[in-house]
Amino acid sequence: MIYFDNSATTKPYEEVLDSFLKVNQNFYGNPSSLHNYGGKAEQLITGARQQIADGIGVKPTEIIFTSGGTEGNNLAIKGVALEYQGRGNHIITSEIEHSSVGNTLKQLEEKFNFEVTRLPVRSNGLVDPDDIEQAITDKTILVSLIHVNNEVGTVQPVREIGERLKKYPKVLFHVDHVQGAGKLTLPLRDSGIDLCTFSAHKFHGLKGTGFLYKRNGVRIVPLLTGGNQEHTWRSGTENTGGIVAMAKAFRLVEQNRLHKANSLLEVKDYLYNKLKTNREIIIHTPEGAAPHIINFSVSGLKGEVLVHALEEAGFMISTTSACSSKDKTPSPTLKSMGVSNNIAIGAVRLSLSYENTIQEATQFIKILEQIIIRLKKVVG
Repeated sequence: MIYFDNSATTKPYEEVLDSFLKVNQNFYGNPSSLHNYGGKAEQLITGARQQIADGIGVKPTEIIFTSGGTEGNNLAIKGVALEYQGRGNHIITSEIEHSSVGNTLKQLEEKFNFEVTRLPVRSNGLVDPDDIEQAITDKTILVSLIHVNNEVGTVQPVREIGERLKKYPKVLFHVDHVQGAGKLTLPLRDSGIDLCTFSAHKFHGLKGTGFLYKRNGVRIVPLLTGGNQEHTWRSGTENTGGIVAMAKAFRLVEQNRLHKANSLLEVKDYLYNKLKTNREIIIHTPEGAAPHIINFSVSGLKGEVLVHALEEAGFMISTTSACSSKDKTPSPTLKSMGVSNNIAIGAVRLSLSYENTIQEATQFIKILEQIIIRLKKVVG
């Protein structure tokens, strides 16, 4: 089996699984307990928090542990919206956000009377920074954007946008960095970012763990209240093993980014260039996108059919985001980019990790070409 669905989830590193098992075997005490056994668990969490903070260049007090990307995005957006609603009720985003952002904003509109501006994107999936500035009103409290689009890999100019937003001190900036973590650098301090979401299972950690960067001084309303864990921002008994394993995964993936970035890009470029030469294929991922995502359609074929045919041949890919892959309607992201419904319905996504090789890519192109010929004969 060759796994090209890493944007849906990655395989946990062996060292990560080992850390999780050892912590849960030997340090299973409640970190909030007063006894020494609980204190050891708390020390592990403190150490993991420091490691992650050092890894992204922020303070440990700016890290909030969560259950993953969906919770992180909800906490950032709802937390800011409810905290600063006395200042204004307007939020700016784009048309191509992950569903955990899109549906959160929809809920704020329908249940809490917030106003949301969803900016269009160009054919390459990029938001125009000028559009963001022009959309700002005296009621705007938040701009929320995805850094790396989870379907097509477009990399938004968040640093430029963050720099522009510095002129509007009442407007906070949230970035969904779930797909970019471990693949692209994002200097949070220099980018004017106030909140940033990470999810461990996208960088070879475990599902159910993640963290939110919240700049010191930014206030949010907690979604979960109770025992006041995470400095009151996120109550609930901490997942000590998952948190320690996440810190290990983040350190390892950053090492791979530094030492294997060229090999990852080599595999992506090989696939991209080979796909581009096939006249039956329409590539939706723009040039200069993230180094691990390629989205394309095969003319006349449905994406679902192609996914299952490749699975039978031993290749795991996906249609759209894993969170909406069972929804058989055309991708809203592709539609926003101007892709027609009949082409968008055929879109599939390849997403790579540092473990994928040129040999796997070569096999994929060979089998894909055979499958396209075979399926085209079936559909006529």
